[in-house]
Amino acid sequence: MPLSTRPFSRLSAVAAAVALVTAAAVPVASAAPAPATAAPTVNLATNPGFELPAPNLADWGSIAGWNCTGGPAEAAVTTSAPHSGTSALTVTPAGADSTGECAQIVAVQPNTTYTASAWVRGSFVYLGVTGTGRDVAPAWTETTGGGWQQLTTRFTTGPGARSVRLYVHGWYQQGPFSVDDVRIDGPAPAPAAAAGSVPTTDKVVFLTVDDGWQRTPEAEKFIADHRLPITAFPLPMPAGADPDFFRRVTAVAGSSIQDHSVSHSDLSKLSLEQQQVEICDARDAVTRLFGAAPVVFRPPFFAWNADTLQAAANCGIRTVLTADADFSWGAANIWHPATLQPGDVVLLHWTDTLATDLQRALAAADAAGLKPAGLADYLR
Repeated sequence: MPLSTRPFSRLSAVAAAVALVTAAAVPVASAAPAPATAAPTVNLATNPGFELPAPNLADWGSIAGWNCTGGPAEAAVTTSAPHSGTSALTVTPAGADSTGECAQIVAVQPNTTYTASAWVRGSFVYLGVTGTGRDVAPAWTETTGGGWQQLTTRFTTGPGARSVRLYVHGWYQQGPFSVDDVRIDGPAPAPAAAAGSVPTTDKVVFLTVDDGWQRTPEAEKFIADHRLPITAFPLPMPAGADPDFFRRVTAVAGSSIQDHSVSHSDLSKLSLEQQQVEICDARDAVTRLFGAAPVVFRPPFFAWNADTLQAAANCGIRTVLTADADFSWGAANIWHPATLQPGDVVLLHWTDTLATDLQRALAAADAAGLKPAGLADYLR
């Protein structure tokens, strides 16, 4: 985060950490196992009705939850005669070689059946899904006759499927088309796990670095010289401004680049649907820039609620991670008694003090007999 928006107070951070520890420590009364029940069927699509605005710090002209190949030159949210609500997506292919495709990644479960649908208007409009592990024919219409028509396709994922790509597009030289009320109906995934540390008896500690606004050669050199495995949680905007920097500072084995939202907002003040946009769009940016989809989400300000855990799961995130120590900006706060412990997660930030912050965190780890390790390796 920028220096003008320093993180949570120490008391709020302690409260978050204590809440996590307390929740994990509550004993569970033994009882006969309850009969298994099927997960409720929900719509897993992000911003399905095109009603949500793009978050702050998002790319100009972007459509929340969606990636349109032609960008704002082709795709826009309009308020002219939507199928329902106040908005719909209207795409006007900019050239003869464009179909005006818009798509999103949807987290799914293996060997599971889903139904994809969308209301469309125009000529030769297609709705389809790829990445299922099986061939799936798209649904399409030659013309909707000027009105709205629903396209539907049903698919079953293969044994290795964890995400699919949902797309809508027109056809070459067939003019504009509109889309509204998109759905992928299937079982709701289990909420992501919340954690402030990693359960392990290994003598390891995990160094995590947030935001990315200040990228210094001193920090980069310290990481390289000490071969530190770093888990970076950059925002998409600074990551996109200097992706090579983040590739270099996460080159040590065990390092990874994970999800930190688009706008660095307090997610606990947003709806589940808005949180899903923040997390999924940041996931897509990280995947596009660095080639691997994140599986860990760091909530800004450590602010999260039950909707955060569900939204994260809907984006394919397995762990919502806070921390139990903070060494940012000259601090040395450990939010439990005594020194750093095995499995502790240390919070730092990409700032002009990061090189000395890392040195201080590494000294604290050494004093406790701990070595930095790769977080993603321990969360698999």
